[in-house]
Amino acid sequence: MKINIGVALLGAAAAIGCLTLFANGKRPINNMPGTEATPIVKTAYTTTTGPAAQPVDFEKAAIAAVPAVVHIKTLTKYKQIAGRQAPNQDQDPMSEMFRRFFGDGGGREFQQQSPDQRASGSGVIISQDGYIVTNNHVVDGATEITVTLNNRKNYTAKVIGTDRNTDLALIKIDGKGLPVMAVGNSDDVKLGQWVLAIGYPLNLDVTVTQGIVSAKSRNIGINTQASAPVEAFIQTDAAVNPGSSGGALVSTNGELIAINSAIASPTGTFAGYAYSIPSNLMKKVIGDIMKYGSVQRGFLGVSLAPEGLDDAKKKEFGINTDVDGIYVMDVDPKGAAGEAGIKKGDVIVKLNGAKVDEVAQLAEIIARQKPGDGVKITFSRNGSEQTVNAVLKNKLGSFDSTGPAAMESMGADFSDLSKDDAAELGVNGGVVVSNIHDGGVLSSQTNMRPGFIITKVGDQPVSSVDEFKDALSKQGNNFQIQGVYPDSKEIYYYGINDFKK
Repeated sequence: MKINIGVALLGAAAAIGCLTLFANGKRPINNMPGTEATPIVKTAYTTTTGPAAQPVDFEKAAIAAVPAVVHIKTLTKYKQIAGRQAPNQDQDPMSEMFRRFFGDGGGREFQQQSPDQRASGSGVIISQDGYIVTNNHVVDGATEITVTLNNRKNYTAKVIGTDRNTDLALIKIDGKGLPVMAVGNSDDVKLGQWVLAIGYPLNLDVTVTQGIVSAKSRNIGINTQASAPVEAFIQTDAAVNPGSSGGALVSTNGELIAINSAIASPTGTFAGYAYSIPSNLMKKVIGDIMKYGSVQRGFLGVSLAPEGLDDAKKKEFGINTDVDGIYVMDVDPKGAAGEAGIKKGDVIVKLNGAKVDEVAQLAEIIARQKPGDGVKITFSRNGSEQTVNAVLKNKLGSFDSTGPAAMESMGADFSDLSKDDAAELGVNGGVVVSNIHDGGVLSSQTNMRPGFIITKVGDQPVSSVDEFKDALSKQGNNFQIQGVYPDSKEIYYYGINDFKK
């Protein structure tokens, strides 16, 4: 949640009211004569003897945590964007704008210059010598990063590493003896516990809000730019607004339990729910960046049934509703789970001895491991439970079912480029696109013409239909298709967006 400085001014009028419940000092009348109202659950405000206990103390936690939360301001200098318009195509101003942004190429050259962009976010100091955790989307693409501490001192920061899959980033300033926030154990977080959100929302000075944990392992599908996104957010009703991204979600002990990352809102400002990245996942990701320079992520190699399926879909997939767990839709035979004996149709019920019943929960546990780590999987098959040990691998995996489905969604016919045609065009091979159908991805998102020859999908070269199918199965939501037309020597690029939605 970056807030663009100077784009919009957000203001609010404060209304102050007073409600006197029992102005006459009398006790409320009980509807049941001769009885006393007794709370079903006794709270910190209710005691049977002696004076009432004091409410939860937020003051000590705020005093301890606030100095370690910083204000991050970024500058992204203008970039000159160049590209081509596809030949024999009418130019529509709006579609041309989107094609320029996503890299869709063509025959007619154009250039566009975008203005400087300034934005604002938050961060948390995790070491006395200046390492700071924030969100990837706070610093992504920034050419200048300025960090302001709670004591008003300014520093220039550099990016050490980022992870788009978890939307985390590590930046560094040159400092000594800086205030550091203690990092807590997010696995110990409970529903209903009090938390504080600390950050710099709406370009204001440091701000502290309070709320409770309202959900765990929440997946809201917001990270559409990643190839293998991990969303297992802690949900809270503590007020969080644009500019709070990268700030701290803090327990009443003053410990960091999550990094604030997103809000659910129809207006772009806080509307009741905020989402934060658990500290245990953050520790793994940031620890890898500090040690290796990039995230060392292990993969299980399974395709899992999405949550929220209705009964008809469950019946279609053959999901056993009598077992609480996560249904395995497909297995990469060369992946960690496949080599351990997991099969399509199994239901994963435990991971490392802990019960799992949500995909986001399982994804977070796996994301905290690295390639070569062993995990213990307990699954149900034909009514009986079994436990196997799997060794995680360093690739996502490929599944028999995803390739054909991805090919079908493209909405065209594909064939291998002949060796003679490849030699004439000066390419190693490719996939010829023909009969582009209405309603498919290629017709709805690109101006591709029949006869186009695909040579690359994302960063993966393709020389056959089988390679094209494999490349599609490994792409994220957004990627580019690269290739040539037989009658042109130019390379063309077509942007594909929201591919897996």
